[in-house]
Amino acid sequence: MTSRAIERAILKLLEERHPGTACPSEIARALDAEAWRALMPKVREAAGRLAQRARLDVLQKGQKVELGTTRGPIRLRLATVRERPLPALSKRKDRVRTR
Repeated sequence: MTSRAIERAILKLLEERHPGTACPSEIARALDAEAWRALMPKVREAAGRLAQRARLDVLQKGQKVELGTTRGPIRLRLATVRERPLPALSKRKDRVRTR
């Protein structure tokens, strides 16, 4: 299973549950009910990539955490709009066109 397929599965499940959360093991079980434990590291890695791109939040005890420094059970949710980083705006006035 490709990492892109795992990322798509994570986002699909979270979109279905929005605004709810999901455990990484639920996602792994949805991908392969028999061998879900072997998929757990790949699911966590995919979740980390999505979190770095501000597509989802990693939660522990209801609080947003960094996946790389967190141990123990986590939950995933779609990133809320207000928490997504905004693109940097240019402060140069010559870039603004007026008529």
